Amino acid sequence: QVQLVESGGGLVRAGGSLTLSCAASGRTFSSFAMGWFRQAPGKERELVAQITWSDSMQYYRDSVKGRFTISSDNAKNTVYLQMNRLKPEDTALYFCAIGPLAGPGRGYKYDYWGQGTQVTVSS
Repeated sequence: QVQLVESGGGLVRAGGSLTLSCAASGRTFSSFAMGWFRQAPGKERELVAQITWSDSMQYYRDSVKGRFTISSDNAKNTVYLQMNRLKPEDTALYFCAIGPLAGPGRGYKYDYWGQGTQVTVSS
């Protein structure tokens, strides 16, 4: 019902930049957020950044604040993650996801995922 296609991953040197893109298609939701997650070997999947579709409210985990920027182009159903000053610890498989609003006060439930795009930062 919902398809997500990510692009933009690759190999970059520490201090460099990458921009990830995620194009969504299929069904729509009345209220939802889109987010970028990442998972490194031996670590749990973690939310990197989130943006709500209706009002562009943004969230970033502390480790990427000031370095990463999430944005959306609603007309294109696309979300971006601009990553600057990359560090080796940013190396991970990055996933795009859509989270419909679970309910009042319940946040967003990320049930729809892309295939992932690998980001590798060399030292």
